[in-house]
This record gives sequence, C-alpha cells and structure tokens, in this order.
Amino acid sequence: MSNSSQATIPATSLAANQTANSTGNQNQGATSGMLEHVNVTVSDPLKTAGILCELFDWHIRWQGDSIHGGTTVHVGSDTSYVAVYSMGRMKDARDDSYSTRGGLNHIGVVVADLDAVEQRVLTRGYKTHNHGDYEPGRRFYFHDSDMIEFEVVSYSD
Repeated sequence: MSNSSQATIPATSLAANQTANSTGNQNQGATSGMLEHVNVTVSDPLKTAGILCELFDWHIRWQGDSIHGGTTVHVGSDTSYVAVYSMGRMKDARDDSYSTRGGLNHIGVVVADLDAVEQRVLTRGYKTHNHGDYEPGRRFYFHDSDMIEFEVVSYSD
C-alpha cells in the first residue's frame, strides 16, 4: 500500500456507481451507502431552516435541544436533511475551507427547476455566482448569511 495522500478508486467501483446513478437504484448492495444528512453550525438554526424551507420546498423534520446545550433543526426531505446547529456562542469561520482540513466547501442541492430556485435565492438578497453548464447538469452557487456555500444543480434541464 502506498503512503500517497490521494486514493485511487477501482474502475469496477466507478462502473458500479455510474450504473447505480443512471438507473436510480440506491440499493446496489448491502454495503452501498446513501448520504442521509450533514450537520453544520449556523448563527440561528430556526432562521436558517426557514430560509432553506422557502428556497428548496423542504420541511422541518425535527427540532430540539442537542449536544453542548445547543439547538438543532433537521430540515430537508423525507429521505435526507441538513442539521443546522447552534450552541449560542459563535466563533468566526475559517477564511478558506478549501485549504483547511475538515473544512466544509459547499452543500449540493439537486432541484428540478434551476431558474425558479435561482429567482428565489436572488429574491432573498443572496448573490449567485459560478454558473456552470457541464455534465452532468447546470448549476450555480451562493453563500447564505453564515457564509455557508450552496451549490444548486439541476440534471433535468
């Protein structure tokens, strides 16, 4: 085994994932995984959850007290969600997540109507950037008020 910091994915795994993605079959095997949630720290979980509900037609799945005396809101669909968390005291974010080990670079959200969602984002006062149209879909990015970057992508355009 090499000490290289970059791992190589076997071609058979890539082919299996491409088949699973193209067929929509999420049950490729007993060890096949699906991202269920991501947990991020925000300044106001209820405010952030409300905005995400408005932008992406999501709903609040759960909310309540959580670790370290904090509050968490689970917001998303019936199959996956974003847990937005705060314990009240906030530290400033790191300047550059892309060069910070463990940094969150962005959260990707798939939508059917990219243009309609972009209009919602703009109406909320956020600036969109990095518009792209390349395989496998069209996309744009925006930062929320906590400087969390979202990638919004549509595969149906």
